[in-house]
Amino acid sequence: MSTPPKPPQEPEQPSGAPAPPSAYPYPNPQSPGPGSAASYPPPAAPVPGQQNFYATPTLVGQPGQPGQPGQPGQPGQPGQPAAGYPYGGQGPYPQVPPPPSGGGGGAGRAVLWVAVGAVVASAAWAAGVFLIGGKGAEADLRGYTAPANLCSSTDYSSFETEYPDNDGSPTHNALKDPALDESYCSVNLKKTGSSYADAYLSTQVDLHRKSDPGPEFTAMWKNYEERYPDYDVETVEDIGEEAYLVSEDTTSGSTSGSLYATLAVRDGWTTYTMSYSAYLSSYDDDDDKDPPSLDDVKDWLKTDSKATLDQLKD
Repeated sequence: MSTPPKPPQEPEQPSGAPAPPSAYPYPNPQSPGPGSAASYPPPAAPVPGQQNFYATPTLVGQPGQPGQPGQPGQPGQPGQPAAGYPYGGQGPYPQVPPPPSGGGGGAGRAVLWVAVGAVVASAAWAAGVFLIGGKGAEADLRGYTAPANLCSSTDYSSFETEYPDNDGSPTHNALKDPALDESYCSVNLKKTGSSYADAYLSTQVDLHRKSDPGPEFTAMWKNYEERYPDYDVETVEDIGEEAYLVSEDTTSGSTSGSLYATLAVRDGWTTYTMSYSAYLSSYDDDDDKDPPSLDDVKDWLKTDSKATLDQLKD
């Protein structure tokens, strides 16, 4: 990564040239020379018995304290301003005098209301954290687990009548993190005598440990057809807390097209999907190798998802 160019250096002042003007109202070695329009007359030397108007101001309610000349920070005493602060004192912020004792003065009431307001604000904040659960809300996982090998817990027995040949090497992977546990499985479905997969089945389970996936899950699956108008969405009862079945059939009795269906389930902070897909281009011309009907696939997804979710519980 390249470094930014250095700002141009200010040219040196030639000897004998006047120094640039200072922002401070008091004369110093960097102030403009005599006769300049921006210069100020220097203060006169203090006269005994007279107040020095160039001394630091005295705070309200705090009389000036005598001290040694030249010591900064003593209100009301003559001397040079404190270094770094053009008006002397103990810092760049004025010191607020304490409220008067007794009598219920305005300053006292102001301090009282500030204290009351702080207590009320703290109570409101605590109540808000309690009502919305705060960051310490415990994940509602409903007893589900995300195994390292989800294929060993995936039940797809409903598909085995249509696809009796087992996949000898299904694909699986898993993620373990304090915020999310995730397991995935993909299986090739084969009809009898097929050399390659005739259809594909996948499952995935996600345990959301830090945030409730409910609102986003509903927005994504319930409104799926708003993004993809060619897909149909139907609500499924009696599976988890909410479930949606998304499907599309573009075969229409032709030799091309595809068949797709996904059942998405949410139960507490656990989400689950089982997806099926088949492509006619991967089928042979044999009548015995036509894909199943979409209604059959939907029923199989519901049955096998229930069985798989039962196996994923502790």
